[in-house]
Amino acid sequence: MKRRQFLGVLGGTAIAWPLAVRAQQPGQMRHIGVLVGLASSADDPIADWFLRPFRDALLQAGWIEGKNIRIDYRVGGALADLAKTNASAAELVALQPEVIYTQGLPATLAVHRETKTVPIVFTQVADPVGFGLVDSLAHPGGNVTGFVVWDLSIGGKWMQLLRELVPGVTHVGILYNPDTAPYAPPLVASARAAAGNVQVIESHSHNDSETEAALSWLSKEPHGGLLVIPEPFTNAHRDQIIAQCARLGLPALNPLIGAVERGGLISYTFAFDEVIRHPVGYIDRILKGESPSDLPVQAPTKYELAINLTTAKTLGLTIPPTLMAIADRVIE
Repeated sequence: MKRRQFLGVLGGTAIAWPLAVRAQQPGQMRHIGVLVGLASSADDPIADWFLRPFRDALLQAGWIEGKNIRIDYRVGGALADLAKTNASAAELVALQPEVIYTQGLPATLAVHRETKTVPIVFTQVADPVGFGLVDSLAHPGGNVTGFVVWDLSIGGKWMQLLRELVPGVTHVGILYNPDTAPYAPPLVASARAAAGNVQVIESHSHNDSETEAALSWLSKEPHGGLLVIPEPFTNAHRDQIIAQCARLGLPALNPLIGAVERGGLISYTFAFDEVIRHPVGYIDRILKGESPSDLPVQAPTKYELAINLTTAKTLGLTIPPTLMAIADRVIE
């Protein structure tokens, strides 16, 4: 799907931020909305991973749910279903919260289509400038700001780590669904730039059968590997991807949330708690009268390397001492 098709019609221009209306009143019950874009329900593990650090950060900032702040929650549905996401976004905006906190690109785009005045603080979004959410990272300029997941050059780091972990790798597939990962091309390009003489194969998948076919093809010849791009489809099919890699003996760098804990070989991505907690600081500042247009979009300051030694042993891989020395988490 092309970026403009995915983005849809944002329409209109940014409207001046009504600071006076949002100025904090002592003792007033404040009101925010939260759209967990990658969760299918409130009981989804992804929702739990998102909401626990979010609520902890609110408490640390002095916001107590039900006492001085009201929070309305919505989810985006399985695979970040666009119809569900759009409906949830419309519901939240209709409730007239003072700020809406969004997780993921589809959720952020959906809320932005609904309002150009209610402040939006996002997390886990790639390329907010390219998708028209902000004018620039330093000067957002409208009603949207937040925290990106990673610099798009991280694809090169993923390739570098996989090549270091799997000596002699000759071909690497990059798995993603082009319909749900419109930001993938720059990640693929940076991975290609770091590939050297390793053949890079884009592996597009829309369902489990296509994923299995792509991974089976990659594993037919020895010395293959896989990079998994984190996006709504691969997140929803995380466990199936891990299971297929295990069955096929295919080493994979998989930066999906919880992948290494579930049997994935290696992951390198943002520190999850950080990208969930830090935006609460922006929510706090907006509730106290600041404008989102003046709050620069920020990137993670901490990345984590995780390695599953059991999976490595099963695949017959020895973790290089250089990787063991820099690993943040080692699962045995």
